[in-house]
Amino acid sequence: MEIPSKYEPKRVEKQWYDYWKKHDFFSSKPDDREPYTIVIPPPNVTGVLHMGHMLNNTIQDVLIRRARLLGKNACWVPGSDHAAIATEAKVVAKLKAEGIEKSDLTREEFLKHVWDWTHEYGGVIFKQLERLGCSLDWKRKKFTMDDDMSASVIKVFVDLYEKGLIYRGYRMVNWDPQAKTTLSDEEVIYEERQGNLYYLAYAIEGSNEKVTIATTRPETILGDTAICINPNDERYRHLKGKKAIVPICNRIIPIIEDDYVDVEFGTGCLKVTPAHDENDKNLGDKHKLEVVDIFNEDATLNSYGLHYEGKDRFVVRKEISKELEEKGYLVKTEQHTNKVGTSERTKAVIEPRLSDQWFLKMEGLAKPALEGVLKTNDIKLYPKKFENTYRHWMENIRDWNISRQLWWGQQIPAYYYGDGKEDFVVAETKEEALDKARSKKPNTQASDLRQDPDVLDTWFSSWLWPISVFGGILDPDNEEINYYYPTSDLITGPDILFFWVARMIISGYEYQGKRPFENVYLTGLVRDKQRRKMSKSLGNSPDALRLIEDFGADGVRVGLLLSSPAGNDLLFDEALCQQGKNFANKIWNAFRLVKGWEIADIPQPEAAKIGVEWYTARFNQVLAEIEDHFSKYRISDALMAIYKLVWDDFCSWLLEIVKPAYQKPIDKTTFEAVIHLFEQNLKILHPFMPFLSEEVWQHIAKRTPEQALIVASWPKIERVDSNLITIFDFATEVISGVRTIRKEKNIPQKEVLELSVLNSEGVSSQMDAIITKLANVSQLQSVKSSLEGALSFRVKSNEYFIPISGAIDIEAEIKKITEELNYTKGFLQSVQKKLSNERFVNNAPEKVVAIEKKKAADAEAKIETLEKSLASLG
Repeated sequence: MEIPSKYEPKRVEKQWYDYWKKHDFFSSKPDDREPYTIVIPPPNVTGVLHMGHMLNNTIQDVLIRRARLLGKNACWVPGSDHAAIATEAKVVAKLKAEGIEKSDLTREEFLKHVWDWTHEYGGVIFKQLERLGCSLDWKRKKFTMDDDMSASVIKVFVDLYEKGLIYRGYRMVNWDPQAKTTLSDEEVIYEERQGNLYYLAYAIEGSNEKVTIATTRPETILGDTAICINPNDERYRHLKGKKAIVPICNRIIPIIEDDYVDVEFGTGCLKVTPAHDENDKNLGDKHKLEVVDIFNEDATLNSYGLHYEGKDRFVVRKEISKELEEKGYLVKTEQHTNKVGTSERTKAVIEPRLSDQWFLKMEGLAKPALEGVLKTNDIKLYPKKFENTYRHWMENIRDWNISRQLWWGQQIPAYYYGDGKEDFVVAETKEEALDKARSKKPNTQASDLRQDPDVLDTWFSSWLWPISVFGGILDPDNEEINYYYPTSDLITGPDILFFWVARMIISGYEYQGKRPFENVYLTGLVRDKQRRKMSKSLGNSPDALRLIEDFGADGVRVGLLLSSPAGNDLLFDEALCQQGKNFANKIWNAFRLVKGWEIADIPQPEAAKIGVEWYTARFNQVLAEIEDHFSKYRISDALMAIYKLVWDDFCSWLLEIVKPAYQKPIDKTTFEAVIHLFEQNLKILHPFMPFLSEEVWQHIAKRTPEQALIVASWPKIERVDSNLITIFDFATEVISGVRTIRKEKNIPQKEVLELSVLNSEGVSSQMDAIITKLANVSQLQSVKSSLEGALSFRVKSNEYFIPISGAIDIEAEIKKITEELNYTKGFLQSVQKKLSNERFVNNAPEKVVAIEKKKAADAEAKIETLEKSLASLG
């Protein structure tokens, strides 16, 4: 195979991804190997790849590819989520643009439009994941609305209902007026917003007295049904039993007493609007108050809104405050900052609303999930700091509102057969529902049954994901669930630790009696250089495919992972992807260099022999570090260790050591050793840079599909010769010292120098061959005293000398050394002054004092060397 002069990501990526798919390398079936399983956090079915997806899926692919190389049966299950609120909103908007209202369609007609939309846009993100190199088992692709997945959801609903854990209740819920559905508490994002506090005067019936009440929402006064005072508040004790008149609507309401009212807050008087505030609803229930709901489902005002009927709540807020001012009810207005709940999906401001909804009792279900993470360590969170967040949520868990007022999703399997609220049955099918209904009302006909129009919360399907993708709900003891479950690792963001992770843990213990996964790796959020979260609205999120076009998939993967430590936010900069691209080019050029050498059956040079032995030791040392990083889910650190090993140790040192002289061949022994070490590098690179590594691997030798890199074996750690590594590190400092002198004195690299070491006791001669080659010195000899007329440098406690060439300007050299000597003496003096200060030495941390002492010692050694150099020039 001819080796192209440049690495060509676009050609390479398509070629090898097609090759891997053609030979079924991503597929998994149960066998006698150890399984390694990951289920993808299912993206929205109509979603597209963004930076968060890229980071998350790259990490998953790294773990899956490494598991494959370790000989495990690696199974990565792809899939997507029907994302009820987001998808339905998109389809409603699309239809509206075409002049069609959802309300004009039947449920079946609307769902046909949703399925058409899903089929048109549903596969986009999967194609993009292929471009990124993700080795998902595409034959296992699942969708939360697949027939078997939906059947699993319905089965679980019925089971939990029959266990007495699901109930229907009339409760205050979070209402999204844009999506026109309820949301769970976890789907509400609270934002600090600047608003106003309106002080309103309410007249007391039958007197000229007024009480002032403060509110941030003047439009809700139209739903007021009481004023509440604290029974211990002397200011208002005389109002007990009296009534007040609500401004504008003139509703006469009672004045009630309750110690819920904080006498220190606001005016000490509270308006009570039971339909539009949860705390007010509790007061209303306690005091049997009337409930007046003033809003339509889209948060426009209804007939209780009087002349504001049909207007949006925020329009009314402005208009009613003006009317209140004109009519003398508005006492004053103050600026006020408060937390406003917004919908995670639509960003609309949430409206508290009373509604009949379905709830799941969570307290009992949550106990095994709490213990599994915090007591038995059955499930481990990385980083560990998220255990506190998990504990807080799980110990304060509330019943889960699982119904949504949508059409897209699994329709709740409750069937009404009468007019009463309790006239319903819950069953998996309509036939079963009819049998159950007839046991309560014998003459019930199929036509009498009306299925609840609501659907289940999307999370109610995805909480079963690790079980349902393997058929474990419908067939709890099948071969696949027994083999692949529990899964191995879950990689996701901390923002859905409760939404999804905790709920999967709950369902795992409930429906399989065991954890759904062993480890949870929580990535950080991807932010821009200014620490802003990536978002379309800010325009700071780069197009994922454009990045792959510009830098190659491997370059983007490396760029993302080089600075994405677990749980910490990634400050993304395209320069990181350029760094990844440069790394790919470095490896490619290193390969071209090696393959360009002529091979001969000649003796192996000593330098090459030592170099190969050293790099073998160094590789095993770094491999042990990499294994440790992987065990702690420090994926970024593992990549950085590989990056330095390949760029610095392999390319910059080993290849220079073994490189034959110009137009000379390399010996066969060394060449074969270098190729073997290159292959070892490619194996550990493969999870991070799958395309480049496979391309180089296949160029090295002709391989059968069974010999492809994707299914090769991960290297095993062999004995590490630490002494050899230490000696080599010393040798590199010597070589660097010679190179520094060459650079400073403009001595060409091709000019051979002599090198001597003073008192070479303790200096190993094992690296002499490498030093003489890389430093280009004719000989390395030991001397017993400083050499006259020689330049010197120090490595550890050893001093090296290079005789001065006649080309050096002696006067310029004396001037330069004198300046450096004077600067170093001044620096030493400042450090010694600090160390002579007793307060500093006694109060500073030990480490800080030790650092200062080392600075002094280094400066003293440098002064000694500089003085010797100066003396030799004099």
